[in-house]
Formats: sequence, C-alpha cells, structure tokens
Amino acid sequence: MMNTKNHPKLVSIFCFIILAGLILSGCAGEKDEIAGKSSSPNEKVVKIGYQKNGPLVILKSRGTLEKSLKKKGYQVEWKEFQAGPALLEALNVGSINFGRTGDSPPIFAQAADAPFVYVAAGKTKVEGSGILVPENSPIKSVADLKGKKIGFAKGSSSHYLLVKALEKANVSYQDIKPSFLQPGDARVAFEQGNIDAWVVWDPFTADTQIHSKARMLVNGEGLTTDRDFFLANSDFEKNHGNIVDIIIAEIEKSSDWANENHQELVAMLSPLLKIDKQSLLMSAERREYGVDPLTEDILTEQQQIANTYYKLKIIPKKINVRDAFDTERMVGK
Repeated sequence: MMNTKNHPKLVSIFCFIILAGLILSGCAGEKDEIAGKSSSPNEKVVKIGYQKNGPLVILKSRGTLEKSLKKKGYQVEWKEFQAGPALLEALNVGSINFGRTGDSPPIFAQAADAPFVYVAAGKTKVEGSGILVPENSPIKSVADLKGKKIGFAKGSSSHYLLVKALEKANVSYQDIKPSFLQPGDARVAFEQGNIDAWVVWDPFTADTQIHSKARMLVNGEGLTTDRDFFLANSDFEKNHGNIVDIIIAEIEKSSDWANENHQELVAMLSPLLKIDKQSLLMSAERREYGVDPLTEDILTEQQQIANTYYKLKIIPKKINVRDAFDTERMVGK
C-alpha cells in the first residue's frame, strides 16, 4: 500500500485513518473491484465515496449520474463516509474510484504516498465551518482556547481551520488539548461536556447550533478558503478519464439545481440524512455548491496548507502538491 516504514509519525496518522475507514464504511476492498464486475456481464461499476454534507450526496439523491453512466455501460455504487480521511484511505486501497473531501485529507494522503489525483475543486464554504462552544461557555475568543480540550477530526478540513485560528490568536497548537473525534462521537462529547470546543462543518455545525444551543466562536472567514476537492484514484483517472468528465459534469448540474432550489433540496435531503429541515436550510443558505477548475491559485492554497502541517510536524515530510494535481485539467497551466 504506502511506504510508512521510515516515518513513525505517519504510521500513527494512517493507523487512525485506516481504522476509521474500516469501521465507518467497511472500505477495505480489493483493487480489482475498480470499474469491476456488476450484476450485468456487459456493465462496469464506478464506486463513489460521499459525505453527508457535500455535493455528491445531492448528486446521489437526484439519480442523474446513474442515467448518464448507464449509456456508457457503467453502474454506480455509493459508499458513505463521516469524514475525509477514511474516504482517502478507501480511495488509496481501491475500494472507491472517485470521491470528494475537504482541503486537508488529500495532503495527509499525499504525505503517505497514496495514489490519487485532484481532478476539480469546489466552492469555498467558510460560513458553515467553524469552532463551536456551548452557549454559556466562558470561552469568548479563540485566545481562550489555550489549555482547553478541543474535538475535531484529525486530518480533516477542521484540523487546518483550528490551526489557522490559533495562529491568528497567537496561541500555540501545542497549548491546546486535541481530542481526535469523528463528527458523531464529537457531537456526543460536546453535548456531555467532555470537550470544551468542537471544530466541525455543516450540516453538523447548523444542527448543533440550532438543537444543542452551540455558539459559533469563529467561522472560517479570513482563515481558510475551506474548499471541496474532487479526487480520483490515479489508475482510474488514467484509464477512465472520460468517466471522470461525466461525473464532474453531473456534479455541476446538480449543484446548480441545489443553489436554485433550497426548499426542494432540504425536502429531499432531510429524510435521507435524518437531519431536520431547519438545520439543512441554514446549511444551504450559507454556502454555494459548484465546481471550479483547478488553477495555480488553488494549487498555491493547498501548498500553503501542506507547508503549515509540515512546519507543525503534523505531517512527516514536505510534499509538492503539484505532484498530485491532474495538470491536464488545470486552467492557465
């Protein structure tokens, strides 16, 4: 799989990621399943990883991708993940061919030599990602987080948001007490008072603000662009680039629909996600769904995140983000 023999810190990072992937999704499939056999001898399978908060769950719910790919002789299988690190591990081992995560998981995966490529970017979504504290918490500013126990998913976009918020407040990352929790477990810990703050993204943020009386200490504005990224397994993109093109085109169409039809979007997603309409509407109204082409500016954003993680010794080696970008898809290359 990936060479971690010479990087003990990397071993601990990916032990976490592998365990999360196995528990959350049973994702440790065989590589020969990539675009593999289906119930029909003449059809292949595209396996897509998605999260509850992203544009891929909208695409899944609308069913348009299945119709487009059926014309090409492909079926679609969907696998759900709570957070990006587990999705990247599934992409690495070949249990999925395509997925979407926030900005940080690809950096951790690249530092572990995982075989994937960035194929497109999403819109920024800073308003719905942030640091939550209980409504009556004495914590009034990011500076007050010093010495506090903070829950977040390790290697996720929330990880970087926290790092940048602490940096801006002149608080050392070493001066907080990280509690590495997936969103479901973090929600419980937050409500039971076992963590002082929680860094997370929508729709978890909106749901907790509304139903657990959480207060948004700070969102991502001015700290991070907090982009989605659409990723493909390297071999799959190389051999099935036309299928990747179709997936991206369908994401754009479903994203346009979502931006223009919030009420219908909320009605569609609420029973699927088991999240109330009020929380989903808040989430929808403070973000824009969509696809942006890869650019030099976006590459630079990702490189800055990678450099920050390396400086803090969160990843064990420097990486060149360009090595994982599908440069053939970049605009202005």
